[in-house]
Amino acid sequence: MSQSLARALRILSELGEGPRTLDELAAAIGVHKTTVLRLLRTLERERFAYRDDAHRFRLGSGLFALAGAALDERGIRDVAAPHLARLNELTGQTVHLGVYEGGEVVYLDKYDSRHAIRMYSRVGLPMPLHATAIAKVLLADQPEPRRRLIVTGIAYTPFTGNTITGPDALLEELARVAGQGYALDDAEHETFLRCVAAPIRGAGGRAVAAASLSVPDVVLGREGVLGLLPELLATVRAISADCGHTP
Repeated sequence: MSQSLARALRILSELGEGPRTLDELAAAIGVHKTTVLRLLRTLERERFAYRDDAHRFRLGSGLFALAGAALDERGIRDVAAPHLARLNELTGQTVHLGVYEGGEVVYLDKYDSRHAIRMYSRVGLPMPLHATAIAKVLLADQPEPRRRLIVTGIAYTPFTGNTITGPDALLEELARVAGQGYALDDAEHETFLRCVAAPIRGAGGRAVAAASLSVPDVVLGREGVLGLLPELLATVRAISADCGHTP
C-alpha cells in the first residue's frame, strides 16, 4: 500500500510539471504501464487527474479543490504575517492588511510604526471605500459592473480637501489603480497621512486582500511615500506566491 501511495504521489508530482502521456509517466516512475494505468484510474475516479482529448494526463479539479482548502485553512492573515512583519521592520512605517467582506473593507491586521505619531485604525474596523488606498485597490479588482454598483452606494463623506466626492471621480480613480497596480491615499482620509497599497492575489488571480504602508507627512512627503512602493510590491508578490498565485 505504501509503495502504491508513493507511486501515486510521484505521478501527481510529474503532472505538476505539465501534461504527460502514459508512456512518459511509466518511464519517469520506472514501472510498467499497466501499474501506472491502474494508479491513474484511481486518481481519475477521485478527480485528482484526468485524460484530455490528446490522451495526455493532467492534474484534476479534485487536487485544486484540496489545495484551495489547504490555503483557506491557513488564512490570509497567517500567510501574510511574516512578510508584513518584515516590511514593517524594513520601513519602520505602519503596515495594514485589509480584505473586502460583505460590502465593506476591513482591517485584518496592523503593524504599528516606530514613530510617536500613531494611526487610530484598529483591526476589525471598516475603512471608507472612497478615501483609503486599500479600499481603492480592492474595489479596482472588482468586475466592472460590480464596481459601478458599489460606487453608487457610497456616502461620499469629505474627510479632507483631497477626498474623492462622487462616483464618476472614484470610477476614474479605480480605473487608474487597476492599470498601475497600486493605489495612493493622498491625504484623502486624514490631512497628515498618506498611504500606498497594493493587491495580494490568490491562485485564481483575483485580489484576496491588500497591504498598505501609511506614513505621516512629517516623516515623508508624497514622493517619499511613493519611494516605498518597490518594497511594498515585493512584499505583496511574495504573499501572493504563498497564496498560490503565479504571475
